[in-house]
Amino acid sequence: MSEAAYVAVDWGTSSFRLWLMDRQDQVLAERRSGEGMTSASQTGFSTVLNMHLQAVQAGHSLPVIICGMAGARQGWVEAGYVDVPAPLSSVLKGAVPVNGESRDIRILPGIAQRSEDMPDVMRGEETQLLGSSQQGGSRLVCMPGTHSKWVSVAGETVKGFSSFMTGEVFEALSKHTILKHAMAEAQSFDGHHPAFVAALQAAHARPAMFTNLIFTCRSGQLLHGLDATAAAARLSGILIGTEMAGGLSIADRNTKIQLVASGKLQALYEAAFAALDLDFSTVDADLAVRKGLAAAAHSLFSVAHN
Repeated sequence: MSEAAYVAVDWGTSSFRLWLMDRQDQVLAERRSGEGMTSASQTGFSTVLNMHLQAVQAGHSLPVIICGMAGARQGWVEAGYVDVPAPLSSVLKGAVPVNGESRDIRILPGIAQRSEDMPDVMRGEETQLLGSSQQGGSRLVCMPGTHSKWVSVAGETVKGFSSFMTGEVFEALSKHTILKHAMAEAQSFDGHHPAFVAALQAAHARPAMFTNLIFTCRSGQLLHGLDATAAAARLSGILIGTEMAGGLSIADRNTKIQLVASGKLQALYEAAFAALDLDFSTVDADLAVRKGLAAAAHSLFSVAHN
């Protein structure tokens, strides 16, 4: 078995992921839990981290590189932001040490867009960008999630980005508005569901009709027998179609689109891009964040390949 060289951690608001890595950036052990920032702020960040380090038998001298909400103002140690236009290398230079620990622990900063009309922030996604980087050229990166990010990248520099509360809005609308009556017994659906595709295309073509379109999830049920699953698929399509209309507007039409996603969201967004006849390439989000953390470890801890 390879010898461990460092520990990589992606610490979100509601999730915790840790990887024990060797010098070749291969995963030796992995831990996942729901102990994100919200939970860890109560339990103690050091307590949570050390429990998982012990579980993977990480040596006391192994350094730890962390990205995500552990560096937020409400997190473990505030890591601040790098401002756009932001070379991805500046994220590495902005890493903040955690004092008072027995091992070397660094937390990567986020990226901020401080314009008055479109202020925005990301934390964690910058590490995925680092891990999904391509040499030269421009790309428009779609990073779906509770708060999806669309990022305009030129070479190795983040020029600007926009956040879309797609996942959170779906949760709120489907559970806390009149639409809950339409979706109470909805089953799972995928990106090939006819109601999803039709709604996606309609919203992408007419995003200004957003609040009207979401009401059709209810009126379609009352007047046309739309079932609960189709209503949920329609709402998802409306939200993602509107998001894509906005996201695509921040870059030139011919810019290459890169999707950074995994699991169900990867499949849903791949189907959405295909339904809109848009060319794109996909990078696995888990792999991207590990590659980004690996780049940081090699830069900050002088971890060298054998």
